[in-house]
Amino acid sequence: MQISGIETRTIRKVTSLDTSDEEDLLAAEEPLEISISYFEGEKSVKKSISVTMRTPGHDDELALGFLFTEGIIKSKSQVKQVSANVLDENKMSVYLHEGQIPNLNTSERNFYTTSSCGVCGKASIDAIKTTSLYSLQLDDIIIPRDIIFSLAVQLKKQQEIFESTGGLHASALFDLAGNFLCLREDVGRHNALDKIIGFTFNQNNLPLTNRILLLSGRASFELIQKASMAGIRVVAAIGAPSSLAVQLAEESNITLIGFLGKEKFNIYSGFHRISEL
Repeated sequence: MQISGIETRTIRKVTSLDTSDEEDLLAAEEPLEISISYFEGEKSVKKSISVTMRTPGHDDELALGFLFTEGIIKSKSQVKQVSANVLDENKMSVYLHEGQIPNLNTSERNFYTTSSCGVCGKASIDAIKTTSLYSLQLDDIIIPRDIIFSLAVQLKKQQEIFESTGGLHASALFDLAGNFLCLREDVGRHNALDKIIGFTFNQNNLPLTNRILLLSGRASFELIQKASMAGIRVVAAIGAPSSLAVQLAEESNITLIGFLGKEKFNIYSGFHRISEL
């Protein structure tokens, strides 16, 4: 049985004293094929872009967020329709308006990514890098440190599936006052963020300059890349950042926070945006 990204299985639990059969909750994981359809002149073209292992749910957001953060599409105005295959819910197609051509030059992939790694399928190192429309825009964001401290507590309250299974990653958006706005969970950390960005893309709310992104795990290069593509200026992670994530955050004018807890956090880049008051 599957309910909202959760599957129930009968397991055998073994301890040093006894053995018992019990019901356990697992995070669902299934493949999603993302394709894009457009016109070249009068010819209709459909191309498969990627197959990613994801937790079912919000698949339209995942497809839009993935195509945007890969630099394949740039705005909602390009998109005519997003729909699942009527015969296979694990296939999602994005249809562009006539005259709109996707940028496929920098998206060379082997058409497969695991749930743990969104760049494993890249055909070359150069294809990993995308160019943000927003990364160099100026801002005057100042956030009191108490607001940063409050984020982890709010995430724990919101992350329901993780509490049930312990198997999902989460990305959450907050405004600059620390008010919770949106959360998405997925077995893949990059999918959770793509779903968040796809949600805001569909609402025509990009760039996310006036938002804080919170990651439930570590901050990897790819997550910072996706945040940069969406114009996010402040990224906080419960876990550690990688060295390449810190380097990209510096290059992208992003304040990167790691090891966020109730009473402490580390700032790795963009120190000027976090107030001590």
